[in-house]
Amino acid sequence: MQLGTRWAAGGEPPASVPRALVPAIREAEAQVDEAAHWTLTWLEGRPIAELDAGWEVTLDADGEPVVEPFDLED
Repeated sequence: MQLGTRWAAGGEPPASVPRALVPAIREAEAQVDEAAHWTLTWLEGRPIAELDAGWEVTLDADGEPVVEPFDLED
């Protein structure tokens, strides 16, 4: 079992955040003008970092990072 974590946007991601996600996390943070926090969770062994300002960073099947906005109204 892997536990998730939370941290402030713009801060240093915790060691549990896969290094492959960090450039994509910085990319998403550049889109946000407000204070926000990340939440790292794991689904079926894959990391999912969600920025509470409306961005999600995951790894695709090839291990490449994917940055996507999500609808906060859902």
